[in-house]
Amino acid sequence: MSDSSLLVIGAGVAGLLAARDLARAGRRVTVLEARDRVGGRIYPISGGGFSAPVEGGAEFIHGDAPLTRALLREAGGTWHDTAGRNYQVQGGQLREAEAFITEMPRLLQALQAVAHDLPLADFLHQYFGGAGNAELRRQVTQFAEGFDLADLRRASTLALREEWAGGGAEDSPRPAGGYARLLALLTRQCAAAGVTVRCHAPVHTVRWQDGHVRCEGPGGVFEARQALITVPLGVLQAPPEAPGALRFDPELPGLRAAVAALGMGAVVKILLEFDAAFWAAPDAPRPAPDLGFLFAEAAIPTWWSQQPDPRPLLTGWLGGPAASAATPPDMLLTQALASLAGIFGVPEAEVRRRLRAHRVLDWGADPWARGAYTYPTVGGAAARQVLATPVADTLFFAGEALYEGAAGGTVEAALASAVAVVPQLQ
Repeated sequence: MSDSSLLVIGAGVAGLLAARDLARAGRRVTVLEARDRVGGRIYPISGGGFSAPVEGGAEFIHGDAPLTRALLREAGGTWHDTAGRNYQVQGGQLREAEAFITEMPRLLQALQAVAHDLPLADFLHQYFGGAGNAELRRQVTQFAEGFDLADLRRASTLALREEWAGGGAEDSPRPAGGYARLLALLTRQCAAAGVTVRCHAPVHTVRWQDGHVRCEGPGGVFEARQALITVPLGVLQAPPEAPGALRFDPELPGLRAAVAALGMGAVVKILLEFDAAFWAAPDAPRPAPDLGFLFAEAAIPTWWSQQPDPRPLLTGWLGGPAASAATPPDMLLTQALASLAGIFGVPEAEVRRRLRAHRVLDWGADPWARGAYTYPTVGGAAARQVLATPVADTLFFAGEALYEGAAGGTVEAALASAVAVVPQLQ
């Protein structure tokens, strides 16, 4: 074991980028990954009856995302704007929707008046109480839970103000062909820099003392001078006896308190490819031509197409507290098909008959993720600072949960956290 040895736990984009840069700086880096693949919550899926690869995890680029776009360009990839019309279902009627939140200017004006942070639920009660604001409260709640995956009782009003004012939800292009190019680039660059990546190597215990780390798990025992831990926040929040949990010996009470103060949102993502875009047919009971995004009061409330790609693929999205219940995949599929049948006025049997491929991904039930991405909480900045502080120059942390800024919960946040931690380890 040389003084340059470093273990990176987790082969998501934060772990891969940090490993690449540290190996290029002369560190001897081994990446330990629990899964049989790299990428973490970026999950390109091929096969399974789908006519082309689909994205089981991250799918969009939110906001400026300079690091994400630079890597995509370096990989020879491009991106394209989302297209199509937005629809909503209200009172059983399917109609076009102008915006996610129709009164966003009034909402932002009220948000600008907030001087001290408070939970978003309290903000809505104080500023938009009463029956006359019921629809605005409903839209804000649906958006905060569905897009940000937030528990409104904990979510930071000031942080969401910064995010929403930046328009990150409206500016959400897709990488052409998905994120596979970016992952392939980082994997090649890690190999060229001499990084060893070991998949099927989950770590259940990190034993440490000043200047020495021993990682133990079913895949073996690995030792190094330092460790960079890039697992998702949900894994750090899990109790020690839970599947996929990470235990520290000696324990880190400050770390446990910090991760408990942060918010990890659950998501169920359902990918459905049909024989044709039946929802777009002119003679459909409730036609939705050129469908981009759709919002409904249904078991699976949010849907989107691949526009401008005409592929008859719909993605269902259930996010936030509603996605936290442990529901079997076959039941989630049934709920998804029933939701589409109700939205478009088509018999559920016909929707099922036209289905050609499907995949249900419950990220909250995944032991190596335990959620999809983080949301900002009141007091979260202090907790992130605890995570960003190295432990005895031996244990370091990175990942989208540590990011501070308007791009929280994104691929960009994960990359930015890796860029921030690298100088501490060079």
